[in-house]
Amino acid sequence: MVIPDYYLPIMPYLIVEKAYDFIAFTQKVFNSKTELIVPREEGTIMHGEITIGKAAIMFCDATEIYTPRPAGMFILIPNVDETYHSALANGATSLQEPGDRDYGRSAGFQDMFGNQWWLVKPD
Repeated sequence: MVIPDYYLPIMPYLIVEKAYDFIAFTQKVFNSKTELIVPREEGTIMHGEITIGKAAIMFCDATEIYTPRPAGMFILIPNVDETYHSALANGATSLQEPGDRDYGRSAGFQDMFGNQWWLVKPD
């Protein structure tokens, strides 16, 4: 196996409902790049990979055997407010409004797939 340059030693693997919608959401909110899609015969995603900056997220469509497995993600990002508002405009719900904290500008939201995203721009 040739390991892609965008692989890191550890990467989240999400099991989501409507994986193609997950890709669209991350493209709109984070400007993610689709690296790989391996479809199942019926058209759902058996394995997918996106990158946000230098980080890879692997994912697939949920099935009866592989039920949804959302996660919480901490993401260092230069534009907390813009990203937060974009997420809400694209269907996410607020967990924490943008604000200045001891560790930097921060906000949080939950996407429609159950994942929690914690945005931080360090001071």
